[in-house]
Amino acid sequence: MLLYPLKVTKYYRILRGGLGDIYFKNIMIATDGSDCSKLAANRGIELARLSGGTVYAVHVVPTAYLFPMDGDYFSSMGVNPYWEPMYEMMYEALKKQGHQMVNYVKGLGEAKGVKVELVLLEGHPADELIRYAEEEGMDIVVMGTLGKTGLDRLLLGSVSENLVRHSKVPVMVVGGKCKS
Repeated sequence: MLLYPLKVTKYYRILRGGLGDIYFKNIMIATDGSDCSKLAANRGIELARLSGGTVYAVHVVPTAYLFPMDGDYFSSMGVNPYWEPMYEMMYEALKKQGHQMVNYVKGLGEAKGVKVELVLLEGHPADELIRYAEEEGMDIVVMGTLGKTGLDRLLLGSVSENLVRHSKVPVMVVGGKCKS
């Protein structure tokens, strides 16, 4: 069952018109587990099904929010070194969530007969997504956006906006009525 037949089919027709056939063989779906990223995953899987491509489901574990896990850092900051296990537990929890997110995309791909490779990265999400897409030769990046504006965007940043502005690989941003 095609979830978004008009939009995806219309998009695919645009790709076929005027320029000849364009096929995406390496499709990166960046996921953060949000409703918008799930919507983007559906679109990316359908794009892969139509073009016969392989999907790379990518999630970045955001390690910037965790302190470096060495004793020198904790002692120099006056932080109790006994908190280190808590940070390690947080890291493991974030990593486990990341596995769940990429496995969700894999399940979508299996249901449509699309090959999905799972990739879990660590670091700053925008930087790592750009690096991976460029180094691994992706043809397109598909990702969702919450469409935040104003102060929310200023404070939280926008990974999708960062990719659109700085990636050498084309980025397809899927938005819509998503819950945050």
